[in-house]
Amino acid sequence: MILDKRDSRLYSHAHSSSLGLITMDRRIELIISKIKRDTAASWDTRTLAVLVNLSPSRFRHLFKQETGTTPAQYIKDARLCRAEKMLRTTFLSIKQILKQVGIASNAHFVHDFRRKYGTTPTTYRRTLSRRSKARKRRKQNVATSGKK
Repeated sequence: MILDKRDSRLYSHAHSSSLGLITMDRRIELIISKIKRDTAASWDTRTLAVLVNLSPSRFRHLFKQETGTTPAQYIKDARLCRAEKMLRTTFLSIKQILKQVGIASNAHFVHDFRRKYGTTPTTYRRTLSRRSKARKRRKQNVATSGKK
């Protein structure tokens, strides 16, 4: 992952290259890629550390240094982001979404989702649906008023 120097305050832990770009440790890039590709996997620190040939404690330290967050928090955030996208783009039930993103507890999901997005998953989806219907009505009104 290559970042612009403007982002350096967010990634003060990342390394500066001779080109003036900020780069992240390649091992952490690999882990982030794996987490994003398969959020449903039951990732734990030990498994992730083994993938990049580090001890669990060294891995946790390096991951936090490179990303500013713990591996567990990063995984939770990745799952929430994927769930939010699925709420926007699919008709799957919330239970189906939870299963696909790797979240076991509906109660924890609702709590974490509300904390991150300010509303429950059900209300979030309903709000999106209402906005979409209102947009369609406006487009239809514009199209029919232009034909008269």
